Amino acid sequence: MKSVQLSSVISDKTSQSFWPAGVAYINHQLVPIQDAKIPILDWGFLHSDATYDVAHVWQGKFFRIDDHIDRFFAGMDRLHMDCGLSKAEVKQVMVDCVVATGLQDAYVEIICTRGQPAPGSRDPRTCENQFWAFAIPFVHILDPAKQGLSVIISQRQRIPAASVDPTIKNYHWLDLVLGLYEAYEQNAESVLLVDSAGNLCEGPGFNLFVLSGDRLMTPKSGVLHGITRKTILELGVAQGLDVCEMDITGVMAAEADEIFVTSTAGGPMPVTSVKW
Repeated sequence: MKSVQLSSVISDKTSQSFWPAGVAYINHQLVPIQDAKIPILDWGFLHSDATYDVAHVWQGKFFRIDDHIDRFFAGMDRLHMDCGLSKAEVKQVMVDCVVATGLQDAYVEIICTRGQPAPGSRDPRTCENQFWAFAIPFVHILDPAKQGLSVIISQRQRIPAASVDPTIKNYHWLDLVLGLYEAYEQNAESVLLVDSAGNLCEGPGFNLFVLSGDRLMTPKSGVLHGITRKTILELGVAQGLDVCEMDITGVMAAEADEIFVTSTAGGPMPVTSVKW
């Protein structure tokens, strides 16, 4: 990471010591992660009324931090939210959080919640949106010691895009969590959900890729446009592959030469077992 001047929110104590378990930006100051709290009446907690983004720091460097921040601001705009900071200020908070941990490999999350409405009101327009951030040690989807991920294909449908736009990163994860329990019951590590037509969609925190010959395919709709997904699409074009965003059936996945998933929490990860 480049040398960065720590902002004024960092106290003298913080700037002289590290909190390697994690650091949060709460109420315009940095605190140890275990001291981070949000109000119980915040609609981000009560209604899952929030958007967020996650970037990673690997060997002291952020990966595509500007892309993550751009996606975060685009999500806020579409949800009628304003975190009260500029993109440059959000980036500085992210950097400050990581610097205060002393970590070289970190998982960094930025969040905007709806906040609390005016007393006696249920009108979201009366809410003052809130910004939060934290950095903790890097979190892997797949244990680095393992050679690949085992998944099941569930018939549980992902929340339809007509209801909740999946390109806006959100906390509506109950369908994914219930899918995970299905996977655990079958001794698998994770799950892929489907859309209303039965096409493969996405998993908890990752996008899907299927490679058949020189054709690299990924679901075109009903999924988050992941930053690592974007990177793989760019690399596929650069390598001369026939890169396609399209509907993908379970049969197509079963007959593929290779299946892998992508996520900020692990990059590209091979899928070595698929169960129906």
